[in-house]
Amino acid sequence: MDATVPDVNVVRIAVDLAGRAPSVHNSQPWHWTYSNGRLDLHTERARLLPEADPSGRQLVISCGAALHHLEAALTTLRWATDVERFPDGTNSDHLATLRFHRDAHPAAHDFDLLAAIRHRHSDRRPFGPIGAGHRLPSALPDVVGGRAVRVTVLSADARPTLAAATRLTASARRYDAAYHAELYWWTGHFDPTGGIPPEALATAENRSHVDIGRGFPDGLDDDSVEETDKSTVLVLSTDADHRPDWLQVGETLSLVLLEATIDGLATCPLTHLTELRQSRDMVRELIPEGGFPQVLIRVGVATSERVPRQTPRRPTGSALSVTPRPLRP
Repeated sequence: MDATVPDVNVVRIAVDLAGRAPSVHNSQPWHWTYSNGRLDLHTERARLLPEADPSGRQLVISCGAALHHLEAALTTLRWATDVERFPDGTNSDHLATLRFHRDAHPAAHDFDLLAAIRHRHSDRRPFGPIGAGHRLPSALPDVVGGRAVRVTVLSADARPTLAAATRLTASARRYDAAYHAELYWWTGHFDPTGGIPPEALATAENRSHVDIGRGFPDGLDDDSVEETDKSTVLVLSTDADHRPDWLQVGETLSLVLLEATIDGLATCPLTHLTELRQSRDMVRELIPEGGFPQVLIRVGVATSERVPRQTPRRPTGSALSVTPRPLRP
């Protein structure tokens, strides 16, 4: 055993936890390779959604969320990482290389993040408002620190614009057969390795109470007492709109979702509002600093004790390839 690099079983545990990261339609478009003590993250192009995400922007954001999940998991396993992003250039599907140090000293909050990885889920039902007893969103500047991704808390006055942008996207895609075929492929049926099953989708009535949600197929989750969604909406934005920016957005998205989970809040990322140029421009007008809106997040209080079913995940073996280290002579 080499004490300077993690055992394969440690890497498998970390990759399994990284697989709990959010991804568009729960597509999980990442692949990891572990060789000679080095872990590499690649996109898995076969899991790209060409209709919703032709540029691959959401694919890279999803992989960024998995990267942050993995680093958080490794910290609790007492492994620190040096991350080189885009080692083969920004056009490559090779997003990151990680090298390890056995010198992490996890604190209590690191274990809170680990617990949040296990329990976080996207809740598509209407939320109750955030009360005074919660840290977020006032603690967001401390949470995101000096990251290049801005997190803007939108006021209630922005809600009509977001609702109008949602209606615009629905109208633009009403007769887009390819988009709806893709959407129904990934949602509304049971797949043990991915997608969004009916139990994790809101019923038509519950969905009608969320005026800024994506138009998913009708689901089976009807357990909410809120008649109007009272969530707070966050926007993650960047000054530029390139692949390194997208990866950082994914890492920040992971952090914000996990911190909200620790705070006892329900969350639901929204990406349909940034998929079409017209709706994205409408969201941009709501951000004082301008820039490029990448992801929105609904944050609020779940009004039911029943948690929506967590979406299924790929087996670790399908997301991780391991090359055995050569034996020493």
